[in-house]
Amino acid sequence: VQLQASGGGLVQTGESLRLSCAASGFISRINVMGWFRQAPGKQRELVASITRSGRSTYADFVKGRFTISSNNAENTIYLQSNSLEPEDTAVYYCYATEGPGQTPRYWGRGTLVTVSS
Repeated sequence: VQLQASGGGLVQTGESLRLSCAASGFISRINVMGWFRQAPGKQRELVASITRSGRSTYADFVKGRFTISSNNAENTIYLQSNSLEPEDTAVYYCYATEGPGQTPRYWGRGTLVTVSS
């Protein structure tokens, strides 16, 4: 499984970005897809995830601002990020799990989101 993330960039506080992550390869192995992020000097943290059936979960710090969605026909997930804040500045990593577990098995290259104040 290969994951290709895109959509990062530089925005101002309050603006929006949409991140995309396209999966290829043995798609049938994938159970959950989602996004982690890592800010400079901080640990990687889970942002949001979505199951094959469309059930989504969010970290408290993005609830109400970010929306994760999927297009199963295109094997792609999206993270619509609204009302961005400087604290959202980080490298965002797409991931996918395999089988019944929740541990990320596959990772995409990060995409940088920078929010200026």
